[in-house]
Amino acid sequence: MKKNIGSIDRVIRFLVALAIIALYYTNQISGTVAIVLLVIAGIFIITSFISVCPIYLMFGLSTKNKKAQA
Repeated sequence: MKKNIGSIDRVIRFLVALAIIALYYTNQISGTVAIVLLVIAGIFIITSFISVCPIYLMFGLSTKNKKAQA
């Protein structure tokens, strides 16, 4: 798969995922909301490590630097 997530996007996704996990472990979120947010955090972590976002692929988007794609 062609990578379509840039460096800044990867860092933001990872930090948002960490924030969600921290909210869960400090009992700020719970129940169904916690489950949904933890799934989203997991998706963010996976996509930040593999640098591919399936939603970006569907819409033909990319946050990767054009010079780095070549």
